[in-house]
Amino acid sequence: MKIVVLAGGLSPERNVSLSTGTMVTEALRQLGHRAGLIDMFFGLEDGRADESFFDAPVPDTFKEVSREAPDLEQVRRSRPGDSKSVFGPGVLELCRMADMVFLALHGTCGEDGKVQAAFDLMGIPYTGAGYLSSAIAMDKDLTKRMVADVVNTPGWKTVEYKAEDIDGLVKNARLPLVVKPVASGSSIGVSIAHTADELRKALTDGLELGGRTVLEEYVKGREIQVGILEGKALPSIEIIPKEGFYDYANKYQPGAALEVCPSEIPTEWEEKLRAAALRVYETLGLSVYSRADFIVTSDGEPWFLEINTLPGMTPTSLLPQEAAAVGINYNELCHRIVNASLEARKQGR
Repeated sequence: MKIVVLAGGLSPERNVSLSTGTMVTEALRQLGHRAGLIDMFFGLEDGRADESFFDAPVPDTFKEVSREAPDLEQVRRSRPGDSKSVFGPGVLELCRMADMVFLALHGTCGEDGKVQAAFDLMGIPYTGAGYLSSAIAMDKDLTKRMVADVVNTPGWKTVEYKAEDIDGLVKNARLPLVVKPVASGSSIGVSIAHTADELRKALTDGLELGGRTVLEEYVKGREIQVGILEGKALPSIEIIPKEGFYDYANKYQPGAALEVCPSEIPTEWEEKLRAAALRVYETLGLSVYSRADFIVTSDGEPWFLEINTLPGMTPTSLLPQEAAAVGINYNELCHRIVNASLEARKQGR
């Protein structure tokens, strides 16, 4: 097949996305597909889409993810022209030429359902969940509202605030709290506030990400995540950061966290985790693949935090490790995602 691997975009996770896209492109080529990688925001330099794209070399430099999230204003300024489109020159033309678009996008630019909706309207097949379930899963508040009756999830309050509201929010807060943007991934903008000063700083920083924030009850426990592939739960993976919590830097810097798969937990804990992940997946109407994040308390109770509809596929990502634990190597994982996505699109999911 001819496959466009769509990456980059204007998300704070664009660097993670480019790393995912590079590895996916290489895997698809090894599987015999004609696959090309394109940055959704920058597109083609000359804007001309032709068959040579599918055989163009892919820069190895994209594989490594820098410790800092990108400056999106600088990214915007560096694109020639004044187009307001999230699609760069020639991107949609390439996607129309392809048999499939592999969405290697992460975060608000690609994981929030907008690209999926555009492709549905244009009749372009793509990987992963459909537009509606993607949009819901990207919104942490909506997700928790929908699944609160089927899984345990920490108590939360969603606030939309301005700088002048911060003092009042801090005064009325019951600490400790986890502070996280409503629609962001890779732990960008996420912090744990144990003191009033830490909460004030987290809320001040949150203004740069839009000011719509989830204040979530802090639950102490082990960080364990569960991948779903084609409606079946994969073995869980425990993340043990060497410092702090599993933030953006710890996620993508090799050696920053110990990742144990399968998790070294009792069988009954594992069964509870997998069942909870599947309930969230089914409740949100997801398809193809995903990865759910949990805190597991000392009594073995899983507390659902959020779910990712386009999990990372970088050198340090968790879903490929979980798949490998049941004998599915990276190339096979990509192959199964493509085939399951084609079937999902046929069924309108």
